[in-house]
Amino acid sequence: MRGPGGAREERFRSLHRDTYADLLRFVERRVPPGEAEDVVSTVYLTAWRRFDDLPDDARPWLFAVARNTMANQTRSWLRRRALDVRLESLGASERGDDAAGAAVRIDLERAWRALSAADREVLALVAFDGLTAEQAATVLGCRRSTFAMRLGRARRRLRSALEPPESGTRPLSRPYSLKEQQSWTQA
Repeated sequence: MRGPGGAREERFRSLHRDTYADLLRFVERRVPPGEAEDVVSTVYLTAWRRFDDLPDDARPWLFAVARNTMANQTRSWLRRRALDVRLESLGASERGDDAAGAAVRIDLERAWRALSAADREVLALVAFDGLTAEQAATVLGCRRSTFAMRLGRARRRLRSALEPPESGTRPLSRPYSLKEQQSWTQA
C-alpha cells in the first residue's frame, strides 16, 4: 500500500476502526435496531466520498453526518406517511362507506405484501418517491435500462397479484425467504 491511494485507504480503515463502535451506539439510540447499521454504512460511504473534506478530528463530523442521515430518513418517512393520509382522505370523501372500495384497498395491500422486497423498492422509487427512471437507477446503482426492465417486471408481478385467483391456481402470494426479503438493496 504505497503511494497516496494506499495512505488514503489506510487512514480510512483507521478511522473506521476507531469510530465504528461509538458511531453505531450513537445511531442505535436514535433509530430502530434494524436500521442502525444501514445509517452507519451510509455515513462511512459519505466519508469515503468526501474523504478530502474530512477534518483532522473526524469523529464529530461523522456524528453530524449520521444525524443528518437520520433526519433525512425521518423526513422521507413523514412524507410517505403524509401521502398515505392525503390519499386516504381524498378517497374517503369520494367513497363514503363503500365496501367494494375497502375490498380493493385490501386486495392492493395484500398484492403489495406478496411482492418481493426488491419489487416493492423499485415500484416505490417511482410511485411514492416520484423519481424518474434515470434517478431511480442512480439510487439503485444500476443502468437506466436495467432499472426499466426491473420496473416492468415488478409492475407485471403486481398486476398478476391483483388479478383474482382462478380455482386450481397458485395462491396470490408465496412466502419469500429471508434472503429474498433483504434483496431490496440489490434492486
